[in-house]
Amino acid sequence: PPREGNPISYKDIKGERQWKASTGLTSEKFHELVKVFGRFYEQVFGESLEERQSKSTSASTFTTYGDLLFFGLYSIRSGLTYDLLGLTFGLDAANVYKNQSIVLRVLDTALTQTGLMPKRSFDSEEDFKAYLGKEQTVLIDVTEQRRQRPGDKEEQKSDYSGKKKRIR
Repeated sequence: PPREGNPISYKDIKGERQWKASTGLTSEKFHELVKVFGRFYEQVFGESLEERQSKSTSASTFTTYGDLLFFGLYSIRSGLTYDLLGLTFGLDAANVYKNQSIVLRVLDTALTQTGLMPKRSFDSEEDFKAYLGKEQTVLIDVTEQRRQRPGDKEEQKSDYSGKKKRIR
């Protein structure tokens, strides 16, 4: 269980199963990524996490690169709302959003600059096939999620799949 009065932390994780469940990584890979994350954090912001926090007027929940990275990976992995992440980490929803945005910005920079960012769009089916090359198995997450219906009729048309009809 989390330490009394404090948000959950990667320091609370016991065993590889919990590491993979909470971050998607093994303990070893997480700690390797923390080093890379710190380097790219400093590149993105031009100063260290500690330096940025020393200029802040409020206390930070995430005082190390490991704390911030764990929060970000946990938030991505869990799919919790900002309110529930706030409850879990002792933040309000606005700070959850702000911190998650920071993590995503740093990870995007790190993965792009190291050439590890997966390609997300393709100009043609041939490009897609060429990108996959010799892969024998491909998993694509195509889970639909409900969303607010746009007010604009043209936007409604472009978003409508026609697959499901909600019956009340």
